[in-house]
Amino acid sequence: MVENKKNVKEILEEIKEKKVKKPLYNPEAIEELQKNFDNWKDNTVKEADKQNWEITPQTVLGSEIPRELTYSPLNLKDSEYTREIGFPGEEPFTRGLHPNMYRGKKFTIRQINGFGGPEDTNERFKFMLKNGATGLSVIFDIPTVQMYDSDDPIAKGQVGTSGVAIDSANDMDLLFKDIPLEDVTISIVTHYPSNTAILFPMFLAMAEKRGISWDKLRGTVQNDITLEEVVRSGPEYIPPRDCFRIQCDNIEFIKKEVPNWNFINLNGYNLHDFGTSGVTEMAVAISNGIETLDELISRGYDVDFIAPRLAFFWSISNDFFEEVSRIRAARRLWYKIMKYRFKAKNPRSLWMRCHVQTSGITLTRQEPYNNIIRASYQALSAILGGVQSLHVDSYDEAYAVPTEEAALLSLRTQQIIQNETAVTEVVDPLGGSYYVESLTNEIEGRILSEIDEIENIGGYVKSIEKGWIHRKIANYFNKEHAKIEKGDIKVVGQNCFTTDNKTPPIDVFKYPKGVEDRQKEKIKKLKESRNNTKVEKALKALQDACEKKENIVPYSVECARLGCTEGEIFKVFKKSFGLWRPPVIF
Repeated sequence: MVENKKNVKEILEEIKEKKVKKPLYNPEAIEELQKNFDNWKDNTVKEADKQNWEITPQTVLGSEIPRELTYSPLNLKDSEYTREIGFPGEEPFTRGLHPNMYRGKKFTIRQINGFGGPEDTNERFKFMLKNGATGLSVIFDIPTVQMYDSDDPIAKGQVGTSGVAIDSANDMDLLFKDIPLEDVTISIVTHYPSNTAILFPMFLAMAEKRGISWDKLRGTVQNDITLEEVVRSGPEYIPPRDCFRIQCDNIEFIKKEVPNWNFINLNGYNLHDFGTSGVTEMAVAISNGIETLDELISRGYDVDFIAPRLAFFWSISNDFFEEVSRIRAARRLWYKIMKYRFKAKNPRSLWMRCHVQTSGITLTRQEPYNNIIRASYQALSAILGGVQSLHVDSYDEAYAVPTEEAALLSLRTQQIIQNETAVTEVVDPLGGSYYVESLTNEIEGRILSEIDEIENIGGYVKSIEKGWIHRKIANYFNKEHAKIEKGDIKVVGQNCFTTDNKTPPIDVFKYPKGVEDRQKEKIKKLKESRNNTKVEKALKALQDACEKKENIVPYSVECARLGCTEGEIFKVFKKSFGLWRPPVIF
């Protein structure tokens, strides 16, 4: 790892102290405004409102940031416009990555799809593209995510549920049958680094078989240690340090061999929905990004070779203005880290590009049509924050995989916002709001403080090994759950404004039948038809690479070419690295 004596917070505070301050507001004007404000507060505001001048909103997955009754230039009296807010497409990128933002390129509409076998999800892909989706996103079933084959006893009863079943490169071929891979950006929700090192090589082997050059492929893999070591309910884990190594192996290989692919989606989404505040979500993802860059630099790569392809994945919840401000704050903070901590020179290295998904945990089974409203407001806040791509959860996801009707409605939600509301015609329309700018500043400071806490532990991997993040999740989850139970956090239709009227029945998704048997039969035929001598040799070469600390991905690609299954490759990882037991938090 790269040694750095000063933490990010120390570096940024030193930079701030050195710069000559040029406040936006004239001191005399601020002094006069302060007198007018005090007079207004003393003589016009009711005593009860004075006593409750600050309140802390209680919302699902909120960060508990106190809010004043109203905001004015007094909240921004030390603000410097050019240095802190600026113009769109220029440093510090608070107002967006591009000068014209959505006027130039609309956010990508990327709805998640995945259920049954690869043939079933392939039909859903085609349906979404036919109806105007501008990107594809595939999610896998639980056995595939946990890296077990469909014929493994652990997989029984779960094959093709909550996502699509993929066991080999042959399944990848069926999944993307008739999909123009060169023309569509694809998000492969691999979750874990280990799974990325298995499933993405299968995708590459499939593309190679079709004669598609890897440099023509565009998309994203998740590849995030947080998902494998923290946000997971699987029975078997490899140790965090080995998991982080695989994360960086994936990045190293993809950057060289698949240059237009985003090799990591620094994931805050699943952590946030699992049980953390929005501040912790972003602090953890950014800390992972910092440690990842340090590791790749220690391997001999220039920061500007790696950084332009880093991407982030955020969850958007219910506190509307907090969500807008969080995206703006994270974008500005990442810029500062890249410029002052890593001394990046390439302007694209300074960008915090992000995909956003509306919050699944906020969806309720009670009165499920309310979820349409929740997801729509969440989507709007993401767009006002300036995201690059978006997924809107479907109202029936509290029950199962979305039906075709529900998925289409989520797609239409994005299309209506893009084409009917005019919110995309002005860049950063909430920029300059006293409230939004104040909240952006507050959130940035809180994220930075949590990053500092992680760095003082010894970095993000150490924070996992020592159970810091697990305790953070447990404490937040218990506190949040108690507030919902008591009604302090209000959930309409669940703990307030409930009704005795029966909710009209909804058409809950019905999974295709026979998926497990079909997948088992495919695995059987694959193992009978492939060259098993070559398979064993390739698996042994992969094991040697794991143990010799070579980059494992080229060996995994060869395994995929020869028809190795996901479960066979995962067994190699378990044998090579051993298993890790996450800390138990009481």
